[in-house]
Amino acid sequence: MTRQPDAPRHVVASPGDADTVLRRLIRDGWVARDGFALPDPAWDVTGNRLVLHGRITDAETLQLAVLAAARGAGVVAICDAESMLGRALVDDLSRLGPVRQGAAAEPNDGGKAVADLVPEQRALLDRLAAGDTIAAAAAAEFLSLRTANRRIAEARALFGVRTTREAVLAYLRQRGPN
Repeated sequence: MTRQPDAPRHVVASPGDADTVLRRLIRDGWVARDGFALPDPAWDVTGNRLVLHGRITDAETLQLAVLAAARGAGVVAICDAESMLGRALVDDLSRLGPVRQGAAAEPNDGGKAVADLVPEQRALLDRLAAGDTIAAAAAAEFLSLRTANRRIAEARALFGVRTTREAVLAYLRQRGPN
């Protein structure tokens, strides 16, 4: 069986986080389907670029999600990762490959997205996180508003998000406490 190493495996806490992850995956060419039962009788569904999503409420649903991931489907599971069911899910999915927790673009990548930011982008995101507007952040960093908007747009693309707010949140999650 050949499975792409990039089959997404996400465990998120809320439906909102699941929507964020699913939007990003759909933009990347994945086909989202509600529930964890696979419609395809073939064992290996890797080539279908199918990502299944839903809430994990019991052991049976957990088993379906893990089986789908083992067969090559992507999984976006809504479950409290700290609960007994959530820990079991993360442990089982981790045996198949990396599991991302939360809605950040790549929370378990060692901060790769943050490391790829240029100093101007970091400074702008820090100021936005502190409550400044883009115009105020641009002025404080001696940048034109147009340049600041371009730097923020590049940061959004790097984090794989649509809004500046999501970019700031992803930046703060990956940057960690400073």
